[in-house]
Amino acid sequence: MYMYDDLVKRRNDPVRVGLIGAGKFGSMFLSQVPTSEGLCVHGIADLDPERAKAACRNVGWSEELIAQTKFYPSTQAMIEAGGVEVLVEATGNPIAGIAHAKMAIASKTHIVMVNVEADVLAGGILAQEAREAGIVYSMAYGDQPALTIEMVEWARSNGFKVVAAGKGTKYLPEYHYSTPDTIWDHYGLTPEQAAEAGMNSQMFNSFLDGTKSALEMAAISNGTGLKAPEDGLSFPPAGMDDLAHVLRPKSVGGQLDDSGMVEVVTSIERDSRPVYRDLRWGVYVVIEAPNDYAAACFKQYGMNTDSTGRFSAMYKPFHLIGLELNTSILSAALLGKPTGSTQSFNADVVATAKRDLRAGEMLDGEGGFTVYGKLMPATRSLAIGGLPIGLAHRVKLVNDIAKDQQVRWEDVEIDMSSQAVQVRKQMEDAAR
Repeated sequence: MYMYDDLVKRRNDPVRVGLIGAGKFGSMFLSQVPTSEGLCVHGIADLDPERAKAACRNVGWSEELIAQTKFYPSTQAMIEAGGVEVLVEATGNPIAGIAHAKMAIASKTHIVMVNVEADVLAGGILAQEAREAGIVYSMAYGDQPALTIEMVEWARSNGFKVVAAGKGTKYLPEYHYSTPDTIWDHYGLTPEQAAEAGMNSQMFNSFLDGTKSALEMAAISNGTGLKAPEDGLSFPPAGMDDLAHVLRPKSVGGQLDDSGMVEVVTSIERDSRPVYRDLRWGVYVVIEAPNDYAAACFKQYGMNTDSTGRFSAMYKPFHLIGLELNTSILSAALLGKPTGSTQSFNADVVATAKRDLRAGEMLDGEGGFTVYGKLMPATRSLAIGGLPIGLAHRVKLVNDIAKDQQVRWEDVEIDMSSQAVQVRKQMEDAAR
């Protein structure tokens, strides 16, 4: 994208960033700021400004740099103070994320949505409104959805058919039922060790129970038009050398229902043996040669192909999360382009019971004790009236729900007047 020369030119007039939420992702971004030319953090909005200052010290900021930065108790206060070119929404709270995106749109400020939870909940509307307002609404480079979409764009731009795209993780079927009380067993930590390290059990559990994988695949589907599996992710075991063999359609010997799908591969076999050369921390795209000549080139240049030689895979074995976020910020400010953005309501993530639930119970959302998120096509979610995982927090059940069954709108008491619910319903109505 050749941004660095433009960035250097702004050494004396740096791109001014407003960070919302100084948690783990925000801290990773903040750690890069002192060594980033042409970029500065104009302000940080956090419910606890002193905690945000502590985060800056923890990543190595000087007291002089902290003194030059403005800290706000709310996003609205930071926007009203003016001067921010690009907002970074890094709270991870879908309700707050929608509110902050709306504020960005109203103030015509570019926004980078680290908050994939909010993006999947209502990105179809938010991205459209941002485009109409003439601002950039972008996924966050460094997170796996934006990195995967970049690979899909590369493949399509060069004339390849995209067969599959997604990421790697660590998965076994029983992980869907993991709770914040059992999470640390899977990470080899005691609850005391996790608490000492400041690790949030519910947040980490959302990665293990499959919810985060479902959300990230929905974001990729909504940003590329790739299809979501009808009955959720299957998490096939596959290493870097086996992607093209496993992630091809069943009609030619693979495990996909069709070509052009999102999927997540696991780093462990179903019997817990490690997958050879696993892709746990990376992203991939599987491509199909459009002709015999291209297939021959795959072989000539050492590509990892399936047995037919027509399917191959490109992958990135690692992602650096917030350490790579500058790419999105600078793409918005200097190029006026997103690093991935929702294009349509193509896929959804629906709250699904971790155990038999009873009327009167309160749902506790992503990574909690009651529900996990299941990926499905948006058409199916709409047909069953599925409750999105982003709204399955602090709402009361009015009906019993059996284990592994989806929760529906009609199964909960929910405030229909809330901004998040109204924006979500607006997106659903537009898709019907």
